[in-house]
Amino acid sequence: MGEQGESMSKAGNDNNQQPNQDELILAQQRQIEKEISDTIPLVGDLEPIMSLNNEYSSDNIYLEKVSNLATRYKFIRRTRPDGNCFFRAFSYANIERLLRNKDEFNEFYTHAENSKEDLVSLGFQQFTVEDFYDTYMEVLKRLKAIDNIDDALKDLHNVFNEQGFSDYMVVYLRLLTSGQLQRDQDFYSCFIEGGRTVADFCHQEVEPMYKESDHIHIIAACAALRTGVRVVYMDRGTGKICTEHDLPEGCTPTVHLLYRPGHYDILYQ
Repeated sequence: MGEQGESMSKAGNDNNQQPNQDELILAQQRQIEKEISDTIPLVGDLEPIMSLNNEYSSDNIYLEKVSNLATRYKFIRRTRPDGNCFFRAFSYANIERLLRNKDEFNEFYTHAENSKEDLVSLGFQQFTVEDFYDTYMEVLKRLKAIDNIDDALKDLHNVFNEQGFSDYMVVYLRLLTSGQLQRDQDFYSCFIEGGRTVADFCHQEVEPMYKESDHIHIIAACAALRTGVRVVYMDRGTGKICTEHDLPEGCTPTVHLLYRPGHYDILYQ
């Protein structure tokens, strides 16, 4: 082999010995995700709203906004920042509210019972949705059978902190949201950028786990569950007041969520 060939061979060997940068980044990401999983519950306990001050002890902008938030809300319940926080927070808070009203819970239960056939009629494969539907209904049936409200709320909290149950609840709400988007695709298509169809958007941005949510997800999820959400925004925007939006517009919100850039938690008045 000539000098050039030897040089190329040596360079090739050196490159093979270099660690793959993508693998290093992926490994680091997995380590961060593991640390998050080990330290933050999927759904936390109730905390006083002023506990947010602990995160912003040296940031006057956020401290002023926490004070403003405290004029409207008493408690916060944190959720794990894993890309599923909207779906997990929304599902938890909605069921928590329904458990306090038996008639509304029974109505919701009947609506949920019929949801699998609705998805199948939209073109979802039955085997794709069946396991998630069965777990979703198992949880609702389990909660429905508990007469004491305190026991039911405790069981709800336990269920949403069991990874298997909790993630299946998230996946099924993602499927319901996808179904709603595709059912009303003429309306939602104008909100989707990049030349994608509604179906493409659902397959890429709604159905997969760990994909973060935007207004379009929230509006469709609310329509799927027949309820409304008030999202309170706390960021570095001008002013001392946390702005709020009811989704869909004009609704009477039954769930209140705090949005900080990239993350949702549950609020309690």
